[in-house]
Amino acid sequence: MIGCKQTVIAFFTILFLFQDYNFNMDRKEQIVELIAQGYRNVKSLAQYFGVSLMTIYRDVRELEKEGRIVRKHGELLLREEAGDLVEESLPTCAYCTKLIEKRLEFTYRLKKGRIVRACCAHCGLLLYKNIKEEDIESCMTWDFINCKPLSCFYAWYVVGSSALPCCSPSAIAFSSKEEAERFAKGFGGVVLDFEKAVEGIEQLMKRGAPVKMNL
Repeated sequence: MIGCKQTVIAFFTILFLFQDYNFNMDRKEQIVELIAQGYRNVKSLAQYFGVSLMTIYRDVRELEKEGRIVRKHGELLLREEAGDLVEESLPTCAYCTKLIEKRLEFTYRLKKGRIVRACCAHCGLLLYKNIKEEDIESCMTWDFINCKPLSCFYAWYVVGSSALPCCSPSAIAFSSKEEAERFAKGFGGVVLDFEKAVEGIEQLMKRGAPVKMNL
């Protein structure tokens, strides 16, 4: 009798997981169709489906990995709409030398018109201690969810999450602590302000090899 109950429970568990998998697959297909119709950002898609931003972000990330869509300057595009991205025209990171995507860029503006760019918050935070603080006039990056510009110094960072938009361990910037905490609930990591994020990334990188910087 016990064996029979366990079999029934196992059957319904598998059925539930299968239905959930199919639902996610159906939603991904709908997302592709909606992007073609003009739904161009995560927020509008989340409102359409009545789900969280994190849920849509997961779907979007899977579709990006499958090569069906791309995110360009915060806008969702079908692969065929985006065309070939001209990587040669993009600047490179002063820390790791990767090509820089606008949506993740971390930029220090220094005195005498100098600009130091990083590919993401990970490298941008690591660069901070290699730049004289008195030379920094401003520092800007982009909110990971809505892609709006924000000051690096007033941003909140999720450090060490499972999401890896660029360098590892990841550091992802948000304009509000609440958004950062919601993201961390879904993808792990620790929510830190700028100063603590600088220290946190530095501690996580201490075991790694030094990287030549191009300041």
